[in-house]
Amino acid sequence: VEPVLQHLLFPLCSAMYLVTLLGNAAIVAVSMLDARLHTPMYFFLGNLSILDICYTSTFVPLMLVHLLSSQKTISFIGCAIQMCLSLSTGSTECLLLAIMAYDRYLAICQPLRCPVLMSHRLCLLLAGAAWVLCLLKSVTETIIAIRLPFCGHHVVRHFTCEILAVLKLACGDTPVSEAFLLVGAILLPPVPLTFICLSYTLILATILRVSSANGR
Repeated sequence: VEPVLQHLLFPLCSAMYLVTLLGNAAIVAVSMLDARLHTPMYFFLGNLSILDICYTSTFVPLMLVHLLSSQKTISFIGCAIQMCLSLSTGSTECLLLAIMAYDRYLAICQPLRCPVLMSHRLCLLLAGAAWVLCLLKSVTETIIAIRLPFCGHHVVRHFTCEILAVLKLACGDTPVSEAFLLVGAILLPPVPLTFICLSYTLILATILRVSSANGR
């Protein structure tokens, strides 16, 4: 990136990062302080806001430093930590969005049973499981990635240590490890996306059915 463009991007990215932090922090604070918002939807929304803060904080601060610096480097350990945290928070966000879609389905399609089906205990269990499972998955993928043999130049063609960009630096015969990492990185998003689409399709069908019945 040209130096002039870097200095133009710095205030823009800084402002966007600040808005992200303040906006998500406000959502967390309001959902915790207002007793009327102690519902499954706002519980998961608060979790999602915390994850959004964590996810952006894994790479934006260093990216801002690099925009003002001529030497854009990161240590091997720093790259591994950044990779692990971004994988973990990004994956957890995907799962939480799917859980939130299911919660909306229950609230709209099963309103009388929703408090029983989506209890506070179940909310804690689902959120905790999403955090823990994605962290374990990310740690496993990061360990496999950093154990790959790297040769030649160590220049990551990306503004973060994104796992697919790091895999391009690997050399040698590592098809099994690379296949495992690629499957984990590529196939995770479609699963929650399918669940989200299914949930909102059922919600839309329910709304149309109710509207049709009222029309008659």
